Amino acid sequence: MSKVIFKTKEQIELIRQSCDLLSRTLGELAKEIKPGVRTIDLDKLAFEFIQDHGGTPAFLNYSGFPYSLCISMNDQIVHGFPSDYVLKDGDIISVDGGVTLNGYISDSAYTFAVGEVSEEIKNLLNVTKESLRLGIEQAVSGKRVGDISFAIQNYIDQYGYGIVKELVGHGVGVELHEKPEVPNYGRRGMGPKLVEGMVIAIEPMVNLGKSGVKFWDDGWTVSTIDGKISAHYEHTVAISKGKPDILTSFSYIEDILNEKH
Repeated sequence: MSKVIFKTKEQIELIRQSCDLLSRTLGELAKEIKPGVRTIDLDKLAFEFIQDHGGTPAFLNYSGFPYSLCISMNDQIVHGFPSDYVLKDGDIISVDGGVTLNGYISDSAYTFAVGEVSEEIKNLLNVTKESLRLGIEQAVSGKRVGDISFAIQNYIDQYGYGIVKELVGHGVGVELHEKPEVPNYGRRGMGPKLVEGMVIAIEPMVNLGKSGVKFWDDGWTVSTIDGKISAHYEHTVAISKGKPDILTSFSYIEDILNEKH
């Protein structure tokens, strides 16, 4: 990771455009996530949709990563490879994407239930998503990174889930990974100060079981140590005064999910 790269208001507007394309891409994927679909076909769909709208997938060839999306199934936490795996009822699939548009980078992730899943799984997804919201509430000028970290951890801990510690959020916008690191655990009032012009990706990764992780031999995939499922949600957020400026959106996804039910 490089140093903190502060953005002008004009740059933040360009990052916002990149974030909108990414959010719409995830909305397109939401239409297709159902039993019988291969995860590699979701990757192709994302690649084509991003290209058709003037962007490029930010993950493709990043440090040699060979796909447009990270698709992590069930006990995979992050950085999973799209494959010939066919989605089946009861799976969960975490889709993490990035877009480069007009030179600016966005990053967002959403965990989807495939078909019908258990109440235990629904609870994990809901709690992880809510922890993201609570973390984002702290992402305002004058606070510190630890305020975000604490808000996420404090909420998750009530449920006894495992918070992944080896992987963290980060600055984003000019490069895919910038300073500061944004852990999902920590103490209030600690860490780098949040100031206007910073853009960060906040991304709780939460395991149903233990917090420990296993790194795969492919050099990318990370899964839970106990084989239990994991959830991951992520937004790109610009630090501003008073209230957070969330640049990515789940509304495209949730409009589709609401139509499905």
